[in-house]
Amino acid sequence: MRNFVYSSHPSRVVFGTGTVDQVRHEVERLGCSRVLLLSSPPVAKAAARVREVLGDVTVVEFDGAAMHTPVEVTDRALDVLRKHSADCVVAVGGGSTTGLAKALALRTDLPQLILPTTYAGSEVTPVLGETRDGRKTTRSSPAILPETVVYDVEFTRDLPVGMSVTSGINALAHAVEALYSPQANPVVDAMALEAISKIASALPALVVEPSDTTARADLLHAAWLAGTCLASVGMGLHHKLCHTLGGAFNLPHAETHTVILPYAMAYNAPAVPDVMSRIADALGVADAPSGVFDLVAALGGPTSLRGLGMAEADLPQAAELATSTPYPNPRELTRQGIEGLLRDAWQGRRPEVPSARAAASDALKSQVQRLTDRVVASFDHTPDQRAKQLLTDLVRHLHHYVTSNDVTESEWQHAIDFLTRTGQICTDTRQEFVLLSDTLGVSSVVDLLTNSRTPQTTPSAVLGPFYTEGPPETPQGGDISQGLGGTPLWADVRITDTEDRPLVGAVVDVWQANKDGFYDVQLPDLDGPVLRGRLRTDERGRLRFWTILPAEYPIPDDGPVGQMLAAVGRHPYRAPHVHFMISAPGHQSLVTQLFVKGGRYLDSDTVFGAKDPLIVDFTPESGPTPDGRTVDGEWHSLHFTFRIARLAEEATC
Repeated sequence: MRNFVYSSHPSRVVFGTGTVDQVRHEVERLGCSRVLLLSSPPVAKAAARVREVLGDVTVVEFDGAAMHTPVEVTDRALDVLRKHSADCVVAVGGGSTTGLAKALALRTDLPQLILPTTYAGSEVTPVLGETRDGRKTTRSSPAILPETVVYDVEFTRDLPVGMSVTSGINALAHAVEALYSPQANPVVDAMALEAISKIASALPALVVEPSDTTARADLLHAAWLAGTCLASVGMGLHHKLCHTLGGAFNLPHAETHTVILPYAMAYNAPAVPDVMSRIADALGVADAPSGVFDLVAALGGPTSLRGLGMAEADLPQAAELATSTPYPNPRELTRQGIEGLLRDAWQGRRPEVPSARAAASDALKSQVQRLTDRVVASFDHTPDQRAKQLLTDLVRHLHHYVTSNDVTESEWQHAIDFLTRTGQICTDTRQEFVLLSDTLGVSSVVDLLTNSRTPQTTPSAVLGPFYTEGPPETPQGGDISQGLGGTPLWADVRITDTEDRPLVGAVVDVWQANKDGFYDVQLPDLDGPVLRGRLRTDERGRLRFWTILPAEYPIPDDGPVGQMLAAVGRHPYRAPHVHFMISAPGHQSLVTQLFVKGGRYLDSDTVFGAKDPLIVDFTPESGPTPDGRTVDGEWHSLHFTFRIARLAEEATC
């Protein structure tokens, strides 16, 4: 035996066919004679019929009811009500007009009479959901409960099949959540199971024959029962999610209920297996969550949030909103768990009931979240707010990474050992951590965020691990290769501002690898720096120098980074390029690279550095050279203009 408390919420219910003819009598029974008639354009035909029956007791109409009951719409309707001294509200339609009637009654304490045209069921509940500034909140009060509900089956005959399906599943959600509510009791259980059974049999019949009056009557009856369940007990995860998605992201009410229900059931199923078994029996299926999904799919109803127009990028925010305040639910709510539920719903994947192990892990995830919150709180007194933000986000992302991947102790120790070895191999001439940042694309992301805010300038590129301070001064026309073997390359480049004005005296550091793919710092037998130099632009903003044609080369792959690349099947090669670092007084510095058009690995540069505007012609030439130098055989020429921004431009971007 179980203990329970049952409180009824009485409304006068008039049910049948042709019952609209009794509406004026019911208004007068409430002692009223000045009706504000609420409707919306989709139910204009039904509203006209009610207007005809009411006759001269209708003093004004308002047909602007809106989904999710926005408070600004309520305020407009309230002005109309007061201006015409209405003493009663009659609402014709679905959840939108019913919600507006409730909102007006809550503000005025006027009696309500509702004529439903859908199967929403809210007409028999003391619950109101209102939306203000994109956030939907609910409240419950006896003043919200309508005094009289007139169910006329004829008023639902024109409801399109698609809307009938989503409205019917909305009613099904009320019954399902009532069965595992903390306030559940035998009376509510009986009504909920009968509603589920009627909906499961009536909806398929209605899809086959939309004018089936018996099916329409069963659905209306089920909606009444399910709404009464909603009025008697508290709702859980499903309704919280739907209110969040509707209020914050303006998703359609009934369609959202239809999509979310099977996924919310699947989430809660491990915590209430007996309830899911009873629901499955009422549906006539083996498994309740997947059975509801299959029913919706067979009826042609919506099965994904993506199909309702929700953006995938909004799922984390929705999960955070839905778990921001506690509420009763059979299974503990975690942000990660709810985000997973929403991702399944966004994709429209047929739900699978989580295993008992998954349900048991909720407690562990909750402990992890509490630990994360404690670590984050430890930064509360950080004087530098930027440092606080960076550390807080780092901890949250690291903890999420470890939790979502269920990282083991041995895996984490392997990661620590990897980082330790990465640091140990670093020297003055080898920066393994830079290689790690480069090969993971982090360097390129930081480069984009830092240096790509002035689109009219030459794109930047990563610095790389082989730059050295103070390269040798090189005069105009000098040769930075210092006689090393390779195909000669004549570079003739200009440095200008964004308006193509030459920059005189700009300092340009240039460096590159040799024909075998090695930088000078990788060749201990070399005497001093080579294939690097510092040049200064002339009065025309030009600099000209000799070097050799760059070749593709592998980054150092004999350390931890190389082991990582091998483990994931990636090559270590960089596309052929020359590095440039450009600075000029009053201008933004530029670090970039020029890549050889047609060179290898442009599409798979291992540090993700090749950008289309930086892939240029290194043109094959023969014969006389621009400065009269004698070259036997082929040589190449490079012509390019670098554009850099003034510091004032940078500040305004």
